Amino acid sequence: MPPKFDPNTIHEVYVRATGGEVGAASSLAPKIGPLGLAPKKIGEDIAKATAGEWKGLRVTVKLTVQNRQAKVSVIPSAGALCIKALKEPPRDRKKEKNIKHNGNLSLDDVIEIARIMRDRSCAKTLAGTCKEILGTCLSVGCTVEHKDPREVQKEIDEGEHDIVE
Repeated sequence: MPPKFDPNTIHEVYVRATGGEVGAASSLAPKIGPLGLAPKKIGEDIAKATAGEWKGLRVTVKLTVQNRQAKVSVIPSAGALCIKALKEPPRDRKKEKNIKHNGNLSLDDVIEIARIMRDRSCAKTLAGTCKEILGTCLSVGCTVEHKDPREVQKEIDEGEHDIVE
Protein backbone atom coordinates (compact mmCIF):
# COMPACT_ATOMS: atom_id res chain seq x y z
CA MET A 1 0.00 0.00 0.00
CA PRO A 2 1.40 3.47 -0.85
CA PRO A 3 2.30 5.83 1.99
CA LYS A 4 -0.31 8.29 3.25
CA PHE A 5 -0.33 11.75 1.63
CA ASP A 6 1.67 14.27 3.69
CA PRO A 7 0.46 17.86 3.09
CA ASN A 8 3.70 19.42 4.35
CA THR A 9 6.04 17.84 1.81
CA ILE A 10 7.25 20.06 -0.99
CA HIS A 11 7.40 18.60 -4.51
CA GLU A 12 9.19 20.30 -7.39
CA VAL A 13 8.08 19.51 -10.93
CA TYR A 14 9.86 20.88 -14.01
CA VAL A 15 7.90 21.33 -17.24
CA ARG A 16 8.84 22.80 -20.63
CA ALA A 17 6.10 25.12 -21.86
CA THR A 18 5.51 27.72 -24.54
CA GLY A 19 5.00 31.14 -22.99
CA GLY A 20 1.47 32.46 -22.94
CA GLU A 21 -0.12 29.27 -24.30
CA VAL A 22 -2.13 26.68 -22.42
CA GLY A 23 -0.29 23.41 -22.92
CA ALA A 24 -1.95 20.07 -23.47
CA ALA A 25 -3.44 18.78 -20.24
CA SER A 26 -2.59 15.25 -21.38
CA SER A 27 1.14 16.02 -21.14
CA LEU A 28 0.81 17.54 -17.67
CA ALA A 29 -1.45 14.86 -16.20
CA PRO A 30 1.19 12.12 -15.60
CA LYS A 31 3.47 14.59 -13.82
CA ILE A 32 1.03 16.41 -11.55
CA GLY A 33 -1.93 14.02 -11.35
CA PRO A 34 -0.38 11.92 -8.55
CA LEU A 35 0.07 15.12 -6.52
CA GLY A 36 -3.69 15.72 -6.52
CA LEU A 37 -3.71 18.69 -8.90
CA ALA A 38 -5.96 19.41 -11.89
CA PRO A 39 -3.85 19.51 -15.09
CA LYS A 40 -6.18 21.95 -16.85
CA LYS A 41 -5.96 24.50 -14.02
CA ILE A 42 -2.18 24.16 -13.77
CA GLY A 43 -1.91 24.67 -17.55
CA GLU A 44 -3.85 27.92 -17.21
CA ASP A 45 -1.62 29.03 -14.31
CA ILE A 46 1.50 28.34 -16.41
CA ALA A 47 0.04 30.29 -19.34
CA LYS A 48 -0.77 33.23 -17.05
CA ALA A 49 2.72 33.25 -15.48
CA THR A 50 4.52 33.13 -18.85
CA ALA A 51 2.17 35.39 -20.83
CA GLY A 52 3.98 38.68 -20.19
CA GLU A 53 7.64 38.66 -21.13
CA TRP A 54 7.99 35.04 -22.34
CA LYS A 55 5.15 35.00 -24.89
CA GLY A 56 5.93 32.61 -27.73
CA LEU A 57 9.23 31.34 -26.26
CA ARG A 58 9.89 27.82 -24.96
CA VAL A 59 10.86 28.10 -21.29
CA THR A 60 11.26 25.72 -18.38
CA VAL A 61 8.67 26.22 -15.65
CA LYS A 62 9.21 25.06 -12.07
CA LEU A 63 6.08 24.05 -10.17
CA THR A 64 6.53 24.04 -6.39
CA VAL A 65 3.68 21.99 -4.96
CA GLN A 66 2.82 22.05 -1.25
CA ASN A 67 -0.52 21.05 0.27
CA ARG A 68 -2.09 20.74 -3.20
CA GLN A 69 -1.21 24.35 -4.04
CA ALA A 70 1.13 24.96 -6.97
CA LYS A 71 3.40 27.99 -7.25
CA VAL A 72 4.68 28.67 -10.78
CA SER A 73 8.13 30.15 -11.42
CA VAL A 74 9.88 30.54 -14.77
CA ILE A 75 13.44 29.25 -15.18
CA PRO A 76 14.65 30.70 -18.49
CA SER A 77 17.26 28.95 -20.59
CA ALA A 78 20.19 30.74 -22.19
CA GLY A 79 18.56 30.45 -25.62
CA ALA A 80 15.31 31.97 -24.39
CA LEU A 81 17.22 34.86 -22.77
CA CYS A 82 19.17 35.51 -26.00
CA ILE A 83 16.00 35.54 -28.10
CA LYS A 84 14.29 37.80 -25.56
CA ALA A 85 17.27 40.22 -25.67
CA LEU A 86 16.86 40.47 -29.46
CA LYS A 87 13.48 42.16 -28.77
CA GLU A 88 11.69 40.37 -31.59
CA PRO A 89 7.89 40.59 -31.72
CA PRO A 90 6.04 37.52 -30.45
CA ARG A 91 5.21 35.03 -33.18
CA ASP A 92 2.52 32.43 -33.68
CA ARG A 93 4.42 29.15 -33.61
CA LYS A 94 1.67 27.34 -35.51
CA LYS A 95 1.98 29.63 -38.55
CA GLU A 96 5.66 30.63 -38.58
CA LYS A 97 8.09 27.71 -38.55
CA ASN A 98 11.91 27.56 -38.58
CA ILE A 99 12.41 31.25 -37.91
CA LYS A 100 15.92 32.69 -38.20
CA HIS A 101 16.99 35.01 -35.38
CA ASN A 102 19.43 37.26 -37.22
CA GLY A 103 19.52 40.25 -34.88
CA ASN A 104 22.46 41.82 -33.09
CA LEU A 105 23.25 41.88 -29.37
CA SER A 106 25.67 44.14 -27.53
CA LEU A 107 28.38 42.68 -25.30
CA ASP A 108 26.58 44.31 -22.33
CA ASP A 109 23.48 42.24 -23.17
CA VAL A 110 25.59 39.08 -23.23
CA ILE A 111 27.17 39.94 -19.86
CA GLU A 112 23.72 40.63 -18.38
CA ILE A 113 22.47 37.22 -19.63
CA ALA A 114 25.63 35.62 -18.19
CA ARG A 115 24.92 37.16 -14.78
CA ILE A 116 21.42 35.64 -14.83
CA MET A 117 22.77 32.22 -15.87
CA ARG A 118 25.81 32.36 -13.55
CA ASP A 119 24.48 30.00 -10.88
CA ARG A 120 23.65 27.29 -13.46
CA SER A 121 26.87 27.67 -15.42
CA CYS A 122 29.73 25.17 -15.40
CA ALA A 123 32.38 27.90 -15.78
CA LYS A 124 34.63 29.14 -12.97
CA THR A 125 34.54 32.81 -13.96
CA LEU A 126 32.01 35.23 -15.41
CA ALA A 127 34.16 35.45 -18.55
CA GLY A 128 33.71 31.69 -19.01
CA THR A 129 29.97 32.05 -18.57
CA CYS A 130 29.98 34.85 -21.17
CA LYS A 131 31.72 32.49 -23.58
CA GLU A 132 29.02 29.88 -22.94
CA ILE A 133 26.35 32.49 -23.74
CA LEU A 134 28.25 33.47 -26.89
CA GLY A 135 28.07 29.82 -27.96
CA THR A 136 24.32 29.96 -27.42
CA CYS A 137 24.16 33.16 -29.51
CA LEU A 138 25.93 31.29 -32.30
CA SER A 139 23.38 28.47 -32.22
CA VAL A 140 20.47 30.95 -32.05
CA GLY A 141 21.91 32.69 -35.12
CA CYS A 142 22.48 36.24 -33.88
CA THR A 143 25.61 38.38 -33.96
CA VAL A 144 27.33 40.15 -31.06
CA GLU A 145 28.70 43.67 -31.63
CA HIS A 146 28.06 43.07 -35.38
CA LYS A 147 30.59 40.18 -35.31
CA ASP A 148 30.43 36.42 -35.30
CA PRO A 149 30.18 35.22 -31.67
CA ARG A 150 33.28 33.03 -32.19
CA GLU A 151 35.34 36.16 -32.90
CA VAL A 152 34.11 37.75 -29.65
CA GLN A 153 35.07 34.56 -27.78
CA LYS A 154 38.62 34.84 -29.18
CA GLU A 155 38.74 38.50 -28.17
CA ILE A 156 37.78 37.53 -24.61
CA ASP A 157 40.54 34.88 -24.62
CA GLU A 158 43.07 37.46 -25.81
CA GLY A 159 42.00 39.94 -23.13
CA GLU A 160 40.52 42.65 -25.38
CA HIS A 161 37.33 42.68 -23.29
CA ASP A 162 37.67 42.82 -19.52
CA ILE A 163 34.71 41.13 -17.88
CA VAL A 164 34.60 41.84 -14.16
CA GLU A 165 32.59 39.67 -11.74
